[in-house]
Amino acid sequence: MTTDVQSRDLRDRVLAALRRRPVRPPYEPDLPDDPARTATELVRLTGMYVAEPFLTLEEARRRLGVDRTRLAALLRAFHEVPQLREAVLTGPTQKYWAKTVLPLEQSGSLDAVLRGLPRYPQMIGFYPGPTCMLRCGFCGRLTGVRYETPAIASGNDTFAAIIDELPTDDPERLHISGGLEPLTNPGTGELVRRAAARGFNVTCYTNAFALTPGTLRRQPGLWDLGALRVSLYGTDEGEYTGTTGRAGAFTRVRANLLEYQRAVRRRGHGPALGFNYVILPEQVHRITRLVDLVAELNEACPERPVAFLNLREEYSGRPGAGGLSTEDREELRVALGAFERRVRERAPGLRVDYGYALHALREGTPAVLPRLGHAELRPGAHPQVALQVDPLGNVFLYREAAFPGLARTDRYVAGRVSPAVGLGQVIEEFVASGRRIEAEPGDELFLDGFDQVVTARLRQLESDLAAGWGVARGLLR
Repeated sequence: MTTDVQSRDLRDRVLAALRRRPVRPPYEPDLPDDPARTATELVRLTGMYVAEPFLTLEEARRRLGVDRTRLAALLRAFHEVPQLREAVLTGPTQKYWAKTVLPLEQSGSLDAVLRGLPRYPQMIGFYPGPTCMLRCGFCGRLTGVRYETPAIASGNDTFAAIIDELPTDDPERLHISGGLEPLTNPGTGELVRRAAARGFNVTCYTNAFALTPGTLRRQPGLWDLGALRVSLYGTDEGEYTGTTGRAGAFTRVRANLLEYQRAVRRRGHGPALGFNYVILPEQVHRITRLVDLVAELNEACPERPVAFLNLREEYSGRPGAGGLSTEDREELRVALGAFERRVRERAPGLRVDYGYALHALREGTPAVLPRLGHAELRPGAHPQVALQVDPLGNVFLYREAAFPGLARTDRYVAGRVSPAVGLGQVIEEFVASGRRIEAEPGDELFLDGFDQVVTARLRQLESDLAAGWGVARGLLR
């Protein structure tokens, strides 16, 4: 809970709910019938998970000062009072639960990891790009490293074989990203078309530098995408050059996006267009200009306006990457108010996603992005949740490990897809092998924000299970 007033209000509502129940010892025969105490403890427990979604149950028990029997009773009571679950799911850390934790719980992916069962992951990323024309300071790739031309065709055959192999129970399973820039691969459109024919709703992550009318003519399969998610690196030429190292990049990307919107209008349909924007310290006070760019693109295609904008803070942790200081975050909190007013004025239909930490910042609470060190990485990672595949067929366990040429990333390759070995076999063999990867200092940089959250959740669940909490593990499922 964010204020004492809210905590008191929740306690009053919980107490009323408890008192409406039939008269009996609250939830266990050997516990005193004391609804006021129970309500107070339940609100304290809820507040812990609002603030710290990856808290273990044993730590929660220690803070409450109760024994195991009492905590077990409180956990049963928690699930009998809907207001408590609602408080967690609508609090400042709600994005962890809504965007990642609960969907993965409901899919069975996390249970498969915990039980050591092979299964196709919830998310599979294809990294087909052989090169990239930009060099962003927070990007993990090595300058000048690329895949050789022969790898492009054979890699596309590998991606096609995976598309044909995958079950079609989840249309959102596939995305195309990088690694390097996907639109530098002349076969990306055909891969999209092949996936769409099997019912996959593919999102392509791109910097849009190569999203030219010529690319769309040569690769008509790109029109079968579910969404284009464009990474923006500024709102003018100076910001773009400073971030990407490429002069003229903003002018070209803006022109490409305007022409794309005009093409969508001529066609009458097209993939949803949206943006991803990493807020760097020097850009905090200028984020309202993002809305002006969106409004300009909407004017080019009023029938199909920009659908979404994902705002993120720099997360990589790499030296010199441009993370936000405490002062930057306070300035950003103020700037977000002006940003939201501009959205209401100029792009009222725009769906803005603030991600894990920025949502909490808007709510006036400290950011709670997990920052695991190398010693906290799980030796077996989580291949049942997410995997990435590069043009060589290498199957990577973490998203930021899949850049070509990075040192030590070979340890995070689960296996290699080939004409004789499918992705399912790679997963089965890796899980069955029980292979354990001993993390080294710096390996935590191979995990993006999503991988960090998944790892934090799995560590929490493993701790709860080891402590004997069984089905109660993780509080919410």
